[in-house]
Amino acid sequence: LKVIAVDEQLRVIYEDNVHFDKDLPEFKTQGGAYIHSDRLTVTSPVLMWVKALDMILEKMKSSGFNFSQVRALSGAGQQHGSVYWKKGSIQILKNASSELPLHQSLKGCFSVSNSPIWMDSSTASQCRELEKALGGAQHLASVTGSRAYERFTGNQIAKIYSQNPEVYKQTERISLVSSFAASLFLGTYAPIDYSHGSGMNLLQIWEKAWSKSCLDACAPGLEEKLGCPVPSHSVLGPISPYYSQRYGFSPDCKIVAFTGDNPASLAGMRLQEGDIAISLGTSDTLFLWIQEPTPALEGHILCNPVDSQTYMALLCFKNGSLMRERIRDDCASGSWEEFSKALSSTAAGNSGNLGFYFDVMEITPEAVGIHRFNRDNQKVPSFAKEVEIRALIEGQFMAKRIHAEKLGYKVCK
Repeated sequence: LKVIAVDEQLRVIYEDNVHFDKDLPEFKTQGGAYIHSDRLTVTSPVLMWVKALDMILEKMKSSGFNFSQVRALSGAGQQHGSVYWKKGSIQILKNASSELPLHQSLKGCFSVSNSPIWMDSSTASQCRELEKALGGAQHLASVTGSRAYERFTGNQIAKIYSQNPEVYKQTERISLVSSFAASLFLGTYAPIDYSHGSGMNLLQIWEKAWSKSCLDACAPGLEEKLGCPVPSHSVLGPISPYYSQRYGFSPDCKIVAFTGDNPASLAGMRLQEGDIAISLGTSDTLFLWIQEPTPALEGHILCNPVDSQTYMALLCFKNGSLMRERIRDDCASGSWEEFSKALSSTAAGNSGNLGFYFDVMEITPEAVGIHRFNRDNQKVPSFAKEVEIRALIEGQFMAKRIHAEKLGYKVCK
């Protein structure tokens, strides 16, 4: 959990973080999560998140941070995680005593104590059912921006309903991680924003409303449990009196809707129409501002957090930096400097040599293995080292462009 405070000139005046594994060892998480014995189910304890919030605010207080100067507060949460509030919890949240840390007041508030998160891949059967109910994967993508994905919230809710109907019945509100965090500050249930809501397989991205067909395919009475979605830049209301009394926040401090981490990256990087951003991580993520998207079976279309009338596209490539590091080790003695020199020594286009490099099963497209082709389009077993390096980089970036164009991205000349 990270906190950052900026002034009106966007200068950072405070930042800090709580590390789940290290600072909250009592929850016994690895990477902030539990990987269950089936290796498919991955969850995080909800109370760990609440306790982390208590901890970070106490750290700020003891460092002398002046909460009364905070004019507005917003945040971002990991996409696809969900939180299940037990019946009657809204009263406990509204009336939490400022004498107690929040996690103590809320410990009995969750019908599911371990929240499914983005790493979970245990809902394959629910995904098949949802696509079938909507008339196929492409039709579901056309409605919600994505085909059915195992980590997406609709499928996670469907699993909870089918395995524990009683737990589902006891749930009065389902939040995403972002709207859950906003709820803690608001002192009442915060709505889900359009942008984060479009990563659930439940929101009609064109109408900005829940899809009745998707809701009905997942669980009964779901619309009531989700509340009405709102634009991502909505002011939700003033901060809960709990924070004024315990930490000295001004009662006028505004809570702005929280969103997902990927939409927040688009907003934070100030992308505009035609812009494209690429995060070169373990997995490579590409996101872009898009006016007229064409949802496809690969990639995701989300509502744009900055401008509700436009969209953002998101593509994830699993073979990212780990693949580049392996080729660097094989062809450049483990040195990025040598890797760069080799890349510069070859001409753009690589004399027609082309490669596809997938050490692990790729997401976009579903493919695995190393595939090399020479200028005559014949498959070859190997390339010279410098050719290999350029083939890797050009192949990775051409794939990003091709798949972005499939989603409606237009390269401006």
